[in-house]
Formats: sequence, C-alpha cells, structure tokens
Amino acid sequence: MNDDNALLRRERRLLVLLALICLALVGGALYLQYAEHEDPCPLCILQRYFFVLIAIFAFLGARLTSWRGVRLLELLAVLSAAGGIVAAAKLVWVQAFPSFSCGFDTLQPVVDGLPPAHWLPGVFKVQGLCETVYPPILGVSMPAWSLIAFLCIFVVLAYSLWRNRRRQVSWPGIRR
Repeated sequence: MNDDNALLRRERRLLVLLALICLALVGGALYLQYAEHEDPCPLCILQRYFFVLIAIFAFLGARLTSWRGVRLLELLAVLSAAGGIVAAAKLVWVQAFPSFSCGFDTLQPVVDGLPPAHWLPGVFKVQGLCETVYPPILGVSMPAWSLIAFLCIFVVLAYSLWRNRRRQVSWPGIRR
C-alpha cells in the first residue's frame, strides 16, 4: 500500500507539472500577442482553450487522492490534448498552404461566442487571421511549437494512463 501511495504522489506531481507547463504556454502566447503584436486567430484561441482545459483537469487530478479520480481526469486531459493536436495541425496546414483559409468568417463568431471570450476578451477574443505567418522561434513556427507541445502532453498522459491501468482504489477489508 505504501508503494501505491508513493506512485500516486508521483502521478499527482506530474499532473501539477503539466498544468504549470500549459499555463506557461498560454502565458507565452499572451506575451507574443501583447509584446510582439502577433494577433491570435480562431485556431490559436482554440489551442488556448485546450491548454487551459489540460491545466484545469491536471490541477483537479492533482488534488484527488484516489487512482480512479486521477485516471478519469488524466483521460479528460488526454482528450483535450487530442483536440489541441487537431487544432494545431489544422493551423500548421493552413499556414503551409496559404491559399487555404481556416474559415475565419465561419469559425470566428463561434469562438468569440464562447463565454470565456466575454469574460476575458484580451485572452480569448479572435483578433487575427490564420493565414498570417509570424516570424519563427528557433526556426519553428508557433503553430508547430503548439503541435509539438500537444503531442508531448498527449504521449506523456497516454503512457501514464497505460502504465497505471491496473491501479485501483483500495476498498477497506478487501485484499488484492
């Protein structure tokens, strides 16, 4: 039982680390938006939502003391990472083929209609076009960096779920 508790503590530390990384990535995006004047497009805003969702699920999972709850929130974070992969890959595609649009006219009202866009418009309001390519960071475009981050998060969480698939909540009086 002591070993199981140590593994659960390690898992919870991993979730806190992932949540902090996601919040730092959103902070980096805000820096680029306000200091470097790189306006976010609808797909950029969707990626922010997915990073925030991963952070929320990870922080909630880190607060739980049972494997069942931790695994459920890790699964939700994996699904959020998968959504982020789709949004980032779509943006990489749009920027690789500039004649193709991200659907600004159709996607923008949907993204701007979500409640967080009204609560925090400086963070979640669409201000740019997907076709706008900004200078790369270390030779890699910002959408590609986001795709890399989502893929890393997805792999880490999926591996963690797979590794801990047999961990269960211990019931009093029942031996495993």
